[in-house]
Amino acid sequence: MRHRGEYRVSVAKDYLVFASAHFITFAGHRCETLHGHNYRASVMIEGALEPDSWYVFDFVTLKRIMRKLCDEIDHKVLLATENPHLQIAEQGDSVTVAYDGTPRYVFPKRDCALLPVPNTTVEMLAELLTERLQSELAKEGAAGLRAIEMEVEENFGQSATYRLTLGEASR
Repeated sequence: MRHRGEYRVSVAKDYLVFASAHFITFAGHRCETLHGHNYRASVMIEGALEPDSWYVFDFVTLKRIMRKLCDEIDHKVLLATENPHLQIAEQGDSVTVAYDGTPRYVFPKRDCALLPVPNTTVEMLAELLTERLQSELAKEGAAGLRAIEMEVEENFGQSATYRLTLGEASR
């Protein structure tokens, strides 16, 4: 039997959610107020069939990894550490946030997720989750993957999707 087509598997489960607070900065030196969303993540991976199992990747493992990634940022204040307008500092058990030098927030450190992104938009969250998933898939020995596509929804009908095409080195 010849397999000439492409294979994609996807996971979109009710438990792949994270309820988090955030704010984003806008052009023109504007910063929105702190607010929250009940985010939902879904993922699609594309690749060759594993020769021994005849699947792209094990669903059980993919669901476990995605749940872990969502849980890491669930019930947290999402803070963008690479935003040039934000000054974020850890002081003891607290995290202080200033916007363009003006103090804005103080949070308990345990309630924060310091994320290496320039802004906590759904676009950046989708890219970050994709990168973290790629790292976890590599640890699991995933081979033959060609792409990862992550969708993060912040409200019903309002989402962003990031697609990472993997090079030859990832195969």
